[in-house]
Amino acid sequence: MKTELALYQALIAINVPDQKANAVIEALETDMHSLLATKADIADLKTELKTEIAQLEVKLTLRMGVMLSAAVGVLIAAMKLLH
Repeated sequence: MKTELALYQALIAINVPDQKANAVIEALETDMHSLLATKADIADLKTELKTEIAQLEVKLTLRMGVMLSAAVGVLIAAMKLLH
């Protein structure tokens, strides 16, 4: 609310008509409520990102395990064929 009042007073000080100053303030308020992220929005996003990263870590661990198992299997098969 402080910001809107300060902006309104600044617009009036430079001879902007009252109606146009109010329109600017209303447009600013609308944009601030619809476009800017709040602390709660950022906290939610942080939580979501942590969850997604944890899921990706599990997937990566599983893939690495499968690839390692496959590589060991190929090496064992190659050793048996050579002997």
